[in-house]
Amino acid sequence: MKKRGRLYRMFLKLCLKILKGIAFAWVKLPSKHWQALLKVFCARLQDFVRFYKIFKGLVVDFVSIVMGSKSDFSVMSECAEVFKKFDVPYEMIVSSAHRSPERTKEYIKDAQSRGAQVFIAAAGMAAHLAGAVAAQTCKPVIGVPLGGGALDGLDSLLSTVQMPSSMPVATVTIGKAGAINAAYLAIQILSLKNDELAGKLVQDRMMKAKKVELDSSEIEVRID
Repeated sequence: MKKRGRLYRMFLKLCLKILKGIAFAWVKLPSKHWQALLKVFCARLQDFVRFYKIFKGLVVDFVSIVMGSKSDFSVMSECAEVFKKFDVPYEMIVSSAHRSPERTKEYIKDAQSRGAQVFIAAAGMAAHLAGAVAAQTCKPVIGVPLGGGALDGLDSLLSTVQMPSSMPVATVTIGKAGAINAAYLAIQILSLKNDELAGKLVQDRMMKAKKVELDSSEIEVRID
């Protein structure tokens, strides 16, 4: 209820800003500036629609998985399986930083407008995808370096992690373990504002600890 109340107040403030902007333009601005004003108004109208959808429950927080090639799916499917396990909504697409830069840019903006809270970008070799995604959003970006090529993933690891200051990409390990860790990290980020998800993470840790004990009990030898 508190969250819906806060969204409602934000919704009303946005409406008020739009009305004030229209009134100001009508009184103060000469006609030659109306085209520029129209662009600003359209942008504010998009915000208006987004807040309305949020208030009505039509926008769902989700994680976006972007991979540079279809061949990366065998690895990044591990990431998707973790989201399914925790009932976290996600999207998965193929888009390249080099072969389809405009598609990548447009998708990031669109996904963010629809509720994407975290982006996971997976690529091998030059591995510029995570950086390209980070350039288009202020949402958290997690980079998954993938194996392959002459250096078997070391090149993509260094390429993903070496970002300039103030443009962070949270880089995980290479390959399938990295895909799984990326999903867990994304869930941990979402759990900061989701108590139910935080509880699921605690339960998952407890289950893993019990599994270690069970595995040990099957083979361990102790001296009394």
